[in-house]
Amino acid sequence: MSTTHTGERRVIGNVLKGSVGNLIEWYDWYAYAAFSVYFAKEFFPEGDTTAQLLSTAAVFAVGFLMRPIGGWIMGRYADRHGRRSALTLSVTVMAAGSLVIALTPSYASVGLVAPVLLVLARMLQDCRSVANTPPAPLTSPRSPHRVGAGSTRASSTSRSSPDS
Repeated sequence: MSTTHTGERRVIGNVLKGSVGNLIEWYDWYAYAAFSVYFAKEFFPEGDTTAQLLSTAAVFAVGFLMRPIGGWIMGRYADRHGRRSALTLSVTVMAAGSLVIALTPSYASVGLVAPVLLVLARMLQDCRSVANTPPAPLTSPRSPHRVGAGSTRASSTSRSSPDS
Protein backbone atom coordinates (compact mmCIF):
# COMPACT_ATOMS: atom_id res chain seq x y z
CA MET A 1 0.00 0.00 0.00
CA SER A 2 1.48 3.35 -0.98
CA THR A 3 2.01 6.14 1.53
CA THR A 4 -0.25 8.39 -0.55
CA HIS A 5 -3.11 5.92 -0.22
CA THR A 6 -2.48 5.58 3.53
CA GLY A 7 -2.32 9.37 3.89
CA GLU A 8 -5.59 9.82 2.03
CA ARG A 9 -7.24 7.15 4.15
CA ARG A 10 -6.04 8.98 7.30
CA VAL A 11 -7.43 12.25 5.98
CA ILE A 12 -10.81 10.68 5.20
CA GLY A 13 -10.92 9.13 8.68
CA ASN A 14 -10.08 12.46 10.32
CA VAL A 15 -12.71 14.28 8.29
CA LEU A 16 -15.34 11.69 9.24
CA LYS A 17 -14.40 11.88 12.94
CA GLY A 18 -14.51 15.66 12.85
CA SER A 19 -17.86 15.56 11.09
CA VAL A 20 -19.36 13.28 13.73
CA GLY A 21 -18.15 15.64 16.47
CA ASN A 22 -19.60 18.58 14.61
CA LEU A 23 -22.90 16.73 14.14
CA ILE A 24 -23.11 16.06 17.87
CA GLU A 25 -22.32 19.70 18.60
CA TRP A 26 -25.06 21.04 16.37
CA TYR A 27 -27.51 18.38 17.58
CA ASP A 28 -27.42 20.12 20.98
CA TRP A 29 -28.40 23.39 19.35
CA TYR A 30 -31.20 21.83 17.32
CA ALA A 31 -32.54 19.85 20.27
CA TYR A 32 -32.62 22.94 22.48
CA ALA A 33 -34.34 24.97 19.76
CA ALA A 34 -36.89 22.21 19.09
CA PHE A 35 -37.75 21.78 22.77
CA SER A 36 -37.62 25.47 23.69
CA VAL A 37 -41.41 25.64 23.83
CA TYR A 38 -41.37 22.95 26.53
CA PHE A 39 -38.38 24.46 28.34
CA ALA A 40 -40.22 27.80 28.48
CA LYS A 41 -43.13 26.28 30.36
CA GLU A 42 -41.00 24.16 32.70
CA PHE A 43 -38.06 26.40 33.60
CA PHE A 44 -39.59 29.89 33.73
CA PRO A 45 -42.40 31.47 35.80
CA GLU A 46 -45.97 30.96 34.62
CA GLY A 47 -48.00 33.85 33.38
CA ASP A 48 -46.78 35.55 30.23
CA THR A 49 -46.05 32.96 27.51
CA THR A 50 -44.13 35.52 25.46
CA ALA A 51 -41.82 36.27 28.41
CA GLN A 52 -41.25 32.55 28.89
CA LEU A 53 -40.28 32.09 25.23
CA LEU A 54 -38.04 35.18 25.26
CA SER A 55 -36.31 33.87 28.37
CA THR A 56 -35.72 30.56 26.63
CA ALA A 57 -34.34 32.42 23.60
CA ALA A 58 -32.03 34.42 25.89
CA VAL A 59 -30.63 31.17 27.28
CA PHE A 60 -30.09 30.06 23.67
CA ALA A 61 -28.22 33.32 22.98
CA VAL A 62 -25.94 32.75 25.96
CA GLY A 63 -24.60 29.74 24.07
CA PHE A 64 -23.46 31.91 21.19
CA LEU A 65 -21.72 34.24 23.62
CA MET A 66 -19.92 31.30 25.22
CA ARG A 67 -18.44 30.02 21.95
CA PRO A 68 -15.46 32.42 21.80
CA ILE A 69 -14.76 31.88 25.48
CA GLY A 70 -14.96 28.14 24.96
CA GLY A 71 -12.65 28.38 21.98
CA TRP A 72 -10.07 30.16 24.10
CA ILE A 73 -10.40 27.75 27.05
CA MET A 74 -10.41 24.58 24.96
CA GLY A 75 -7.63 25.91 22.73
CA ARG A 76 -5.38 26.49 25.73
CA TYR A 77 -6.29 23.07 27.10
CA ALA A 78 -5.51 21.44 23.73
CA ASP A 79 -2.16 23.25 23.56
CA ARG A 80 -1.18 21.88 26.95
CA HIS A 81 -2.73 18.42 26.92
CA GLY A 82 -3.18 17.56 23.24
CA ARG A 83 -6.03 17.62 20.78
CA ARG A 84 -7.31 14.14 21.68
CA SER A 85 -7.58 15.06 25.37
CA ALA A 86 -9.37 18.27 24.44
CA LEU A 87 -11.89 16.42 22.30
CA THR A 88 -12.48 13.88 25.07
CA LEU A 89 -12.99 16.68 27.59
CA SER A 90 -15.28 18.44 25.12
CA VAL A 91 -17.61 15.47 24.77
CA THR A 92 -17.57 14.86 28.54
CA VAL A 93 -18.51 18.47 29.29
CA MET A 94 -21.23 18.37 26.64
CA ALA A 95 -22.68 15.22 28.20
CA ALA A 96 -22.51 16.77 31.68
CA GLY A 97 -24.43 19.84 30.46
CA SER A 98 -27.07 17.64 28.85
CA LEU A 99 -27.37 15.59 32.04
CA VAL A 100 -27.86 18.74 34.13
CA ILE A 101 -30.64 19.89 31.78
CA ALA A 102 -32.30 16.47 31.96
CA LEU A 103 -32.15 16.37 35.78
CA THR A 104 -33.09 20.00 36.48
CA PRO A 105 -36.41 20.22 38.29
CA SER A 106 -39.11 22.60 37.06
CA TYR A 107 -39.64 26.19 38.14
CA ALA A 108 -42.71 25.07 40.09
CA SER A 109 -40.51 22.78 42.22
CA VAL A 110 -37.41 24.88 42.93
CA GLY A 111 -38.16 28.41 41.75
CA LEU A 112 -35.30 30.52 40.39
CA VAL A 113 -32.84 27.65 40.76
CA ALA A 114 -34.36 26.02 37.64
CA PRO A 115 -33.53 28.80 35.14
CA VAL A 116 -30.12 29.35 36.76
CA LEU A 117 -29.28 25.67 36.32
CA LEU A 118 -30.53 25.80 32.74
CA VAL A 119 -28.27 28.76 31.95
CA LEU A 120 -25.26 27.11 33.61
CA ALA A 121 -25.88 23.85 31.74
CA ARG A 122 -26.14 25.68 28.39
CA MET A 123 -22.95 27.58 29.22
CA LEU A 124 -21.21 24.25 29.84
CA GLN A 125 -22.53 22.75 26.62
CA ASP A 126 -21.61 25.72 24.50
CA CYS A 127 -18.28 26.53 26.12
CA ARG A 128 -16.91 23.24 24.85
CA SER A 129 -18.56 23.30 21.46
CA VAL A 130 -15.73 24.90 19.46
CA ALA A 131 -13.39 21.98 20.23
CA ASN A 132 -15.30 19.64 17.92
CA THR A 133 -14.39 21.53 14.76
CA PRO A 134 -11.31 19.86 13.28
CA PRO A 135 -8.45 22.21 12.42
CA ALA A 136 -6.80 22.03 9.00
CA PRO A 137 -3.61 20.30 10.23
CA LEU A 138 -5.64 17.24 11.26
CA THR A 139 -7.09 16.84 7.79
CA SER A 140 -4.09 17.94 5.76
CA PRO A 141 -2.41 15.33 3.55
CA ARG A 142 1.03 16.96 3.81
CA SER A 143 3.95 15.03 5.21
CA PRO A 144 5.07 15.56 8.81
CA HIS A 145 8.37 16.95 7.51
CA ARG A 146 6.58 19.81 5.79
CA VAL A 147 4.66 21.31 8.68
CA GLY A 148 3.55 24.81 7.74
CA ALA A 149 3.79 24.15 4.01
CA GLY A 150 0.05 24.55 3.50
CA SER A 151 -3.19 23.02 4.62
CA THR A 152 -4.54 21.85 1.28
CA ARG A 153 -3.44 19.23 -1.17
CA ALA A 154 -2.91 21.85 -3.88
CA SER A 155 -0.64 24.03 -1.76
CA SER A 156 1.37 21.10 -0.43
CA THR A 157 1.90 19.47 -3.83
CA SER A 158 2.58 22.66 -5.77
CA ARG A 159 5.72 23.52 -3.85
CA SER A 160 8.96 21.87 -4.70
CA SER A 161 10.76 20.19 -1.87
CA PRO A 162 13.14 17.25 -1.49
CA ASP A 163 10.38 14.93 -0.25
CA SER A 164 7.77 15.74 -2.96
